[in-house]
Amino acid sequence: MSDTETPVVAFAAGDVVMLKSGGPMLTVASIIGDLASCVWFSDEEDAYRFEELPTAVLIAVEFDEEEEEEEGAAHDAEPDEDDD
Repeated sequence: MSDTETPVVAFAAGDVVMLKSGGPMLTVASIIGDLASCVWFSDEEDAYRFEELPTAVLIAVEFDEEEEEEEGAAHDAEPDEDDD
């Protein structure tokens, strides 16, 4: 592969990615050719955003099992009813 070739990265629907330059985490909704249709929630706009982005500008977000377990536990936790 030459320096000008972009490596092919296989993303699939449901993968969590982000821009190589940084920014929010995005979820891949679908892949068509070399474009990834992505969705994310914008806190500033209080709405979901959708954008088609070239796969060459995206990187996969890696989660370790410990982070996933902590996130799952946080979502499953009941709110404390004693907070009056």
